[in-house]
Amino acid sequence: MGSLVSFSAPRVAEIVQEPDAPLSAGEVRVRTLFSGISAGTELTSYRGSNPNLTKTWDATSRLFVEGDSAVSFPMAGFGYEEVGEVIEVAAGVTAPVVGDTIWGTWGHRTTAVLDAEFAAARVLDADADPRVGMFSHIGAIALNVVLDADIHIGETVVVFGLGVPGQLVAQLARLNGARVVAVDGIEARRDLALQLGADVVLDPGSDNVAERVKELTGGRGADVAIEITGNYRALQEAIRSVAYNSRVCVAGFFQGEGAGLSLGEEFHHNRVQIVSSQISGVGASLQHRWDRYRLTSTAIALATSGRLQVIPLITHTVDLADAAGAYQMLDERPREALQVVLDMRGDA
Repeated sequence: MGSLVSFSAPRVAEIVQEPDAPLSAGEVRVRTLFSGISAGTELTSYRGSNPNLTKTWDATSRLFVEGDSAVSFPMAGFGYEEVGEVIEVAAGVTAPVVGDTIWGTWGHRTTAVLDAEFAAARVLDADADPRVGMFSHIGAIALNVVLDADIHIGETVVVFGLGVPGQLVAQLARLNGARVVAVDGIEARRDLALQLGADVVLDPGSDNVAERVKELTGGRGADVAIEITGNYRALQEAIRSVAYNSRVCVAGFFQGEGAGLSLGEEFHHNRVQIVSSQISGVGASLQHRWDRYRLTSTAIALATSGRLQVIPLITHTVDLADAAGAYQMLDERPREALQVVLDMRGDA
C-alpha cells in the first residue's frame, strides 16, 4: 500500500492509503523522495476557491460554463512538484534503471507507476541534489512567463510577487539580460531576491512603486512588468509601472472578481498591453520550437548547472504525516514560508 495526500473537504488535508498499481510492460515504479507544495494553484484547490470546483470548463468552446463541475471533493493525489527513485522496472525495460532519480509530476503520493519512455527522458544528473527535480513544473511556469514577456537585453523588468514562481521569474529575467526590479511586501522575500541577483527591491507597503520605477528609468517606466501574485491591486500597480505602449505579463491565478482595477486610468491612456501567461500552452510565435517538455527540461538543466538557484527557495521540509499542518501554515500564515517540501522517504 502507498500513501497520498487527499483534500477531503475545503481546508482539510488528510493522508490516505491507496493500493500500489501493478507494473505493466513498458513501465517503471518510482518511490517518491520529495514533493513540493504549490502555494498558488494548489492552495486554490485546498481552499475550495478554484473555479473548476463551481463551473465546468468546456474544452470545445474554451469557456467556463454554469453546470455541474467535473472536479469535486475529495481530491486525491494533487501536486505537481515531484522527484523520485526508480525501484522497479518491467521486463524488457532498459532505461531508466533501478536507482535512477526521476523528475516530473505525479502528485503527493509515495509511489507511482510511470511510462518508461517518459521516465527515461527525465533522469536527473546523479551529482545533482535530488530536490532540484521538484522544480521542473514550477520552473517551466516561470520560464514560460519570461518567454511570454518577450524580454530584451538592457530592458527594465518589474516582477510583482516574490513567492517561488516570482523568485524564479526574477532570476530568469536577469539571465535574459534585464535589469530586475523585484516587488513584494515581505522583507525576507525581498532580501532573498537581492541575494539571487535582483538589482532593486521595493516594498509596496512603503514605496510608491510606479513612481519609483519611473525614477529608475528616467521617467519612461518599465519595459515589461510581470504580475505573479494573483492580487488585483498588484496588477493595477504593474499597469501603472510600465512605459507607454508596453507590456504587462500576467501569470497570477486570480480568484473572484477584479476589485482594485481602474482600467480607465493608465491602462487606457498608455495603451498598455496585458498578456496572459499560463502553462497549458506556449505563445503562438514559439509553438513551432517550444513545448512542455522543452520548458521543463530547460528549467531542470538551468537548475542543475547552478544558473537558476532553486534550493535557497526551500524554507520548510516536513514529513508526509505532517502535511495537514504544512497546508494550514501556507493558508493562514503565508509570510512564514516560501517553498514547503514534503519528505516522502519515511512513508513509502
